[in-house]
Amino acid sequence: MTSQTLQKVDHSALKANQLFIIFFSVLAFILNQPILAAFVALVMGIGAVLKTTGFGIIYKSILKPRGWMKPDVLDDNPEPHRFSQIVGFVFLAAGSTALFLGSSVLGWALVWIVIALASLNAFGGFCVGCAVYYWLARLNAPGFGKQPPAGTFPGMKPKAGVTA
Repeated sequence: MTSQTLQKVDHSALKANQLFIIFFSVLAFILNQPILAAFVALVMGIGAVLKTTGFGIIYKSILKPRGWMKPDVLDDNPEPHRFSQIVGFVFLAAGSTALFLGSSVLGWALVWIVIALASLNAFGGFCVGCAVYYWLARLNAPGFGKQPPAGTFPGMKPKAGVTA
């Protein structure tokens, strides 16, 4: 494994983002409101462009200051998390588009894929998009240059206190 500089990544911000993605996407399905799924896609897309979590503003302005969520800052790479958010954006944008075009089975299936993967990350600590990022890096795909933190399985949340 090559030497690399890790950054501080607040995994509580990531988890809050995932929880809001899950909540609003499930609500969109229950209420049969494709516009709500499109809203989640938009928030994720804006977050990816700004290199932050889409729903991070809620974490930073409400959840963290009130002590409802404590920071969980770990040495990690932010790039795989951004890649994962971009993939989620693409799936939700495609799902929303399908829903608006009348293809409800395809649209809701794509929304539910995002719900399932965000749930796996939020509740299981495994980020499929991050794993894909790291696997693409192993294949030397252009734009995918980071390796998982030392001692971390690709896609798993890094352990606190583990250094390279």
